[in-house]
Amino acid sequence: MKNTLFWIFLLLWFQPILSQEVVCSPKDRTAFEQKIAALQKVKVTADYGSLLATIGKTFLKVPYVAKTLEIGTTESLVVNLQGLDCTTYVENVMAFASMVRKGKTDFDTYLNTLEHIRYEHGKLDGYASRLHYFSQWIKDNENKGLVKDITADLGGLEISKEINFMGTHRHLYPFLKDDTNFKKIQETEKHLNRQPLCILPQDKIAGSEHLIQTGDIIALTTNIKGLDITHTGFALRKADGRIHLLHASTGSMQVEVSELPLADYLKKIKGNTGIMVARPL
Repeated sequence: MKNTLFWIFLLLWFQPILSQEVVCSPKDRTAFEQKIAALQKVKVTADYGSLLATIGKTFLKVPYVAKTLEIGTTESLVVNLQGLDCTTYVENVMAFASMVRKGKTDFDTYLNTLEHIRYEHGKLDGYASRLHYFSQWIKDNENKGLVKDITADLGGLEISKEINFMGTHRHLYPFLKDDTNFKKIQETEKHLNRQPLCILPQDKIAGSEHLIQTGDIIALTTNIKGLDITHTGFALRKADGRIHLLHASTGSMQVEVSELPLADYLKKIKGNTGIMVARPL
């Protein structure tokens, strides 16, 4: 009898979620409710960057987990608040910040907001609709009015680089076994390569640091062939007056604030060429 009730509970729990192409475990639903309860104490101020940083710090020590979105055989809106990679961390912080500003606390608003941030044109439409390349993520969310790419304003320079890592490393992405997904990703790459890529070189970051604000999204550019961005997080100006990185770290394997200022932190990352910076609006 207990087993029967357990499966009935799971069926009722997941039925409305699965109908929306959403994957969310009971533990993650509980984590959502706990996060909403904690955020009731957060005061909404005119400084959106400070709000993002405040919410971002509520995730401190949450484990870093890679490939949390690569689930099943079809693309679904994955909710995972127990393990975050650098991109899902940024997306979740932005989603909760949007909800706090709007005074919303319901799960449907969270799902809709997360989908709007994560997918091209704000709509989940298969694997290729996910914003896989972070320079694409910045551009698409700029078009939605959620962020503004301020890299050029900081002294960034346009570079010429072919973006095709997914297309040339098909074997690394299980969803790309599907020919339709693969062809769509190749089309995405062709589109990206018709647009300029602006980066703030590593040796110019310290000189522009005073223009970066707490809450700005920092994306780390790379010299890896075919790839635009390797990591992302939020800028956080600490008491030392320097900008540090608030991020889901692959070093400590958890959400943390970098011990070193951003400009010094990047010098220790092999292959780093600089950053892109997007300011949430």
